[in-house]
Amino acid sequence: MTPFRNERHARLARVISARWQRRAIFLLGGVAVGGAAVGLALAADQAQAAFAMLIAKARYASLLVTPLGFMLSVYLTNKYFQNAQGSGIPQAIAARHLTDPNARNTLVSIRIAIGKVLLTLLGLLCGASVGREGPTVQVGASIMFALGRFSPRRQPGLILAGSAAGVAAAFNTPLAGIVFGIEEMSRAFETRTSSLIIAAVIAAGLTSLALMGNYSYFGSTPATLRVGMDWLAVPVCGVVGGLAGGLFSRILILMARGIRNPAGRAIKSHPLLFALVCGFAVAICGIVSGDTIYGTGYAQVKAALEGGHPLPESFGVLKFLATTFAAIGGIPGGIFSPSLAIGAGLGANIAALFHDTALSALMLLGMVSYFAGVVQAPITAFVIVTEMTDNHAMVVPLMTASLIAYASSRLICTEGVYHALAKGFAAEAERLQTTPAAAKAN
Repeated sequence: MTPFRNERHARLARVISARWQRRAIFLLGGVAVGGAAVGLALAADQAQAAFAMLIAKARYASLLVTPLGFMLSVYLTNKYFQNAQGSGIPQAIAARHLTDPNARNTLVSIRIAIGKVLLTLLGLLCGASVGREGPTVQVGASIMFALGRFSPRRQPGLILAGSAAGVAAAFNTPLAGIVFGIEEMSRAFETRTSSLIIAAVIAAGLTSLALMGNYSYFGSTPATLRVGMDWLAVPVCGVVGGLAGGLFSRILILMARGIRNPAGRAIKSHPLLFALVCGFAVAICGIVSGDTIYGTGYAQVKAALEGGHPLPESFGVLKFLATTFAAIGGIPGGIFSPSLAIGAGLGANIAALFHDTALSALMLLGMVSYFAGVVQAPITAFVIVTEMTDNHAMVVPLMTASLIAYASSRLICTEGVYHALAKGFAAEAERLQTTPAAAKAN
């Protein structure tokens, strides 16, 4: 064999080895993300159960536990786990678009992932209206980014895959995970890494199935819309949910960017005190709601969809307020599940206008509308609600309401909340990387 052939065969072997290494990283990462998602889900259920047990014995304990829990969470976040605040999805989006690995490391890392898990559980343990799905996205992105050190050129694709796998495993919605990765995380379809991303989602989904079994997140409901008056509920829910979701996003973006007045400067200067006030406001909302708005809202919505147990009339509004206070308070925690719960509450309120329409159908329309209004990702919204409720008969109404909500939301907020917040995280990460260099130059 000639030296030329030896060199060619060696080069071919290196290429094949590199390809299998990349595939192994995506698959192993998907398994790790799936395991982390299941672990966080089980721990989150225990945290919410512990808080429910507390307020069952001493209902007004929330007036003390929730504010102090908020303050402790913000202190730990600012002191030890910076960039772990909020849902975590904006950080994953920002990390994906950054080019400096060190800058990415400030947004997605194993240390941040650990802090995210612990502090999300702390929030649920003290009654915060937060979810675990957004945090799972940042955890998934962090796990994949850590593995990406073995394949530096694939880091953006790995972060995208980890985020998509996180959604798929958290909700048991593989299709929604892929759509979320395309529509929300990347805003484009990447042919070079598409098969590897799908492989990671499959690995995460299979891991979740192996550990948790097959299930629909909010159970299943056979609700449908009849031909005629029922369809008038679609634009009504779309407009109401879209406007409410746009308002929520507008508030979050405004608070994140800072209010340029004395009150805004006071909030920025005293984050612990502001967190205490926000926690107290959540506790008040909880007491007024009859202790129904704490946590993710998963149990209340599932009971209403499957068992026909009506939600309190004030549930949607109070859940909106509690989630807003939790989100602007600076504690780690997601807005996925709370947003769906808010939408279900709004749909239940709209049911007063449509007496002959199935309540569960209106709740589904409210869920997809409000969620689409918040994230401004209409395809992800209707796919995820369809998969989470195992109701394919409502696909067309959900799709229509989602598009109407998206258009309505943009009347109040011109950009989706995740991408708007991601800009701030990306700018801060880049600033922190350039400041030391500038200091040395001086």
